[in-house]
Amino acid sequence: MVCSRCKIMVKTELEKAGLQPVSVDLGEVEIKEGPNPAQLKQLETSLNALGFELIDDQKSRIIEQIKTLIIEHVHYAETQSPLKLSALLTSKLNYDYGYLSNLFSAVEGTTIEKYYIAQRIEKVKELLVYNELSLSEIAFQLSYSSVAYLSSQFKQITGMTPSAFKALQGSKRTNLEDI
Repeated sequence: MVCSRCKIMVKTELEKAGLQPVSVDLGEVEIKEGPNPAQLKQLETSLNALGFELIDDQKSRIIEQIKTLIIEHVHYAETQSPLKLSALLTSKLNYDYGYLSNLFSAVEGTTIEKYYIAQRIEKVKELLVYNELSLSEIAFQLSYSSVAYLSSQFKQITGMTPSAFKALQGSKRTNLEDI
């Protein structure tokens, strides 16, 4: 789950399956009582139809928590944390960063850093499309060291400059869950 609408959809499906959600957060659900096999199957089917999946093993949960923390950090935080990404993940998940990095790379086929960069570039695209901030304001908001570095990374990932992208008016945006 990567947005508030996702949380609403999941909560609705839990209730349809006869389950009582205590909390529904990005990537994580707590229910009052464990589901019986029929409820679990119904829930899995309905969630799969909506593009979600149940994750029940520890390693997959950690991967989803990493993704959720990165998405929240990049897309929803009012201000960027002064902590480095590695320190942020370590403090929130209580695992050594080396373990998190190796696990993420083995399962996802990409590094945490590349995933983080992809999320930041999607946020840059979003802000460019809204056309409310200058490129230097975007660089500052997303804690880039300079506009030149943001532009360089943007071109490396998208194949075009931020101004060329802006001219396209965002036709190259990607859904968060597809990154």
